[in-house]
Amino acid sequence: MASVMEAFNASTTHYPGTVRATIATGDMGILSRALEHVNLLSVFLTLFAIAVAYDQIQYWRLKGSLAGQPFKIPFLGPFHESVKPSFEKYYAKWVSGNLSCVSVFHKFVIIASTRDMARKVFNSPAFVKPCVVDVAHKLLRPENWVFLDGKEHVEYRKGLNGLFTRQALETYLPGQQEVYREYFEEFLQMTREKDGVGQPFVYMLRELQCAVSCRTFLVNFPIIIPFTKTWYGKKAADKVIEAFANCAAKARVRMRKPGAEPECILDRWLAHMLQSDRHRERVAKGEQVPQDETPAMLLRNFSDFEISMTIFTFLFASQDATSSACSWMLQLLADRPEMLQKVREEAVSIRPDPSHEVTLDMLENMPWTRACVKEVLRYRPPVIMVPYLVKKDFHISESNYTARKGSMIIPSTWLSLHDPEAYPSPDVYDPERWISGTAEEQGKNWLVFGTGPHYCLGQTYAVLNLMCFLHMLASELEWRHTITARSEEIRVFATIFPMDDLLLSFSRRATGAGTA
Repeated sequence: MASVMEAFNASTTHYPGTVRATIATGDMGILSRALEHVNLLSVFLTLFAIAVAYDQIQYWRLKGSLAGQPFKIPFLGPFHESVKPSFEKYYAKWVSGNLSCVSVFHKFVIIASTRDMARKVFNSPAFVKPCVVDVAHKLLRPENWVFLDGKEHVEYRKGLNGLFTRQALETYLPGQQEVYREYFEEFLQMTREKDGVGQPFVYMLRELQCAVSCRTFLVNFPIIIPFTKTWYGKKAADKVIEAFANCAAKARVRMRKPGAEPECILDRWLAHMLQSDRHRERVAKGEQVPQDETPAMLLRNFSDFEISMTIFTFLFASQDATSSACSWMLQLLADRPEMLQKVREEAVSIRPDPSHEVTLDMLENMPWTRACVKEVLRYRPPVIMVPYLVKKDFHISESNYTARKGSMIIPSTWLSLHDPEAYPSPDVYDPERWISGTAEEQGKNWLVFGTGPHYCLGQTYAVLNLMCFLHMLASELEWRHTITARSEEIRVFATIFPMDDLLLSFSRRATGAGTA
C-alpha cells in the first residue's frame, strides 16, 4: 500500500513539471521557427505599410466629400507642387469645386475657391485665424500683431488706423516720389548698359518697391543686410527687426522735440502715441480737456519692439504684392499703347510740368489712371490665396462639411475677381469697366485686399502708390516691352509675375512731348 501511495505521490509531484517543460520546449521551437523567417527589413516593411494605411485613412477621414485626389502620395502628398508651384494646377483646384483639398506632409489643406466660400472664411474669426505660411512665424515672430486674434487684434489695429488717413497719406507722397525718381535714373542706366535691349525687370521692381516701403515706413533704413540665401532668412529677419527697433527709438526721441513733424508712418504712429500720453497726463492732473484738444483715438504706448515687428510686417506684405502689380501694369500698358496714351493725356491735364510734385488732390482727380491700376489688381491679383488656420471645428453648412481643428483653410481670390457675372469678359484687361461699367458696384467680389476683421489696412495706400508710380513713369519715361511666348503665362512666386520676368527697356521722354 505504501509503495502504491509513494508511486502516486511521485507522479503527482513530477508529472506536471515534465508537461510544462515539454510545452515550453514546444513553444520555443515554434517561436524559433517563426523568427527564422523574420528580419529587420520585413519588420520595417510591415510597419511602413501600417503607417501608409493610417496616413491614407486619415486623409479620407478629413477629406470626406471634398473635391480632391482620391489617394494621397504617402506622407509627402503633392509636396513637389509646392516646391515649384504651377498656376494651372492651382486653377484646376479652384474650378474642381467650391471646396477642394490637398494634404502635404501632416497638414490637411482645404481650398475655398468661390466668392461666397472665400468670404465665409474671411468673415469667420471665431473659427479661423490668419497663419500665412509656417516659416512666417519664425521670420515675423509668433507674437507679431498679424497673428493676434479676437479683441487683442482689434485693439492693436485701432492703433494703426491713423497711419492711413488722408492726411497721413499726403505726407508720404514726397518720399515716394524721391525714391521713384532715383530709380527712374537707374532704369535708364540699365537700358544704356544693354544697348537698349530688353532685360528682366521683375527683380528690379521688387527692389524699387522695397525702397519705397522703407522710405514710407521709416525714412532711413540704416543697415545693409549681407544675407541673401534662403537659409539665412531667419538671421536676416532678426537683423531687420533689430534695426527697425533702433529706428523706432531714434524716431521717438526726434518726435518729442518741439515742432517735429511726421515724415513717415513710424513718425506719425509715435506722434499719435505722444499725443495720447499728453492727454492722459492732463486728465490725471484733474484738467478738463476740451473736446477739440482730445485725440480722435487714445493709443496705448507701443514698445520699440512692437513697432519694429509691425513695420516689418508692412514691409513684408507690401514689396512682393506691389512689385507684382507693377510688373503686370507695365507689361499690360506697354502692350496696349492706346490705353497708356490716355494715362499720359490725363497726366498732362492734371500736372503739365513733370518736375512739379505730385499731390494727393492730383491723384484723386485721375479717374483713368485709377481705373488702369484697379483693373490690374482685378485681372492679375497679386495675392491669389490667403492661408488661415482652423482654430476649432468649423462647420460649413453650404457644403455640409466640417473643417477640423488644426487644418489649414485657404480662401482664393481668383474666381471672385474673374466672375463673368460681376465682370463681363473677365479675361480681358479693360480699365473702362471701372468708369462706364459696373465694376465699382461689385464690392462682394472685390477681394483683392480681403474682407472681414483682417482686411488689408493699407489698401488705399497701395492703390495711391501704384497710381503715383504709373503717373510719374508715364510722364517722364518711355518703356518698351519685349513680348515673348511666355509673357502672358503666370509664374507663382509668393505672388504672381510674368513667366519671362518682364523684358523691358526705357528711354527718357522728349521735353515738351506732352501727349505725343
